[in-house]
Amino acid sequence: MTAPPNLNPDHVALAGCGQRLRAAREAAGLSVEDVALRLRMTTRVVRSLEAEDWSRLGAPVFVRGQVRSYSRFLGLTTAPMMDALDVGPVEPTRLVSRTHTPKLQWWAEQIGRRLVYIVLTLSLAIPAWVATRQHLGAGSEGVAALDAPVTSPVDGAAQPAPPRTLVASLAPVAAAEAPAAAPAPPGIVLRTHGESWIEVVGNDGRVLEKALLPGGSERHFLPGLVRNLTIGDVANVELVNGGHPVEFARQAGVARFAVSSDGSLVATD
Repeated sequence: MTAPPNLNPDHVALAGCGQRLRAAREAAGLSVEDVALRLRMTTRVVRSLEAEDWSRLGAPVFVRGQVRSYSRFLGLTTAPMMDALDVGPVEPTRLVSRTHTPKLQWWAEQIGRRLVYIVLTLSLAIPAWVATRQHLGAGSEGVAALDAPVTSPVDGAAQPAPPRTLVASLAPVAAAEAPAAAPAPPGIVLRTHGESWIEVVGNDGRVLEKALLPGGSERHFLPGLVRNLTIGDVANVELVNGGHPVEFARQAGVARFAVSSDGSLVATD
């Protein structure tokens, strides 16, 4: 079979494949549209395969894939079809270096970078070293100037500085002040030596604390915030207000106090 006028020379060996595909499709009772839908191709591609119009299908590698898919779909043996496709194997793209640097040039660049680094380092280190030396020299000159003899403004002759007179003081050294005593904790302090319970009511009528306290507990309250104080099992409680112990009947089981405007505790019934 002769190739059509528009047939690419690379696709001459494909002749005859299209006729086989068309005959198999018609034998299966399928239309071009059915094949295009099943293979997810366009009808133009299907017609080009059957018409052996390979120039409209791109490179031979794409033609091989499309012919293989069409043959498998129609149940044709793909080996004879692929043997008829005399298309060269797909070769991987060759990577060609476009930025090759000669070895001599590479060494020159490396040496140049190192020289730049050395020059920058020296440009920073030398001024710092010079400034440090100048600072130390100025300091030594200042010390020497302090030790130099005093020059008289009249005759310019160097004269020794007058000796200093030291006066010994017979006054006794003041003794170190004793540390100030720690201030007493402000407000109301409640310490328990055994289990006891308390109820503290604030000026706004809100209960500040209501709890059963074990022995060894300690509570602090500011008198300006407390309105009433109730203590249970008073025999186990020590009460201090403003740093002074508060005396109350120990034999009573419960003690109640009201806080006056001056912060003192007033026993109530």
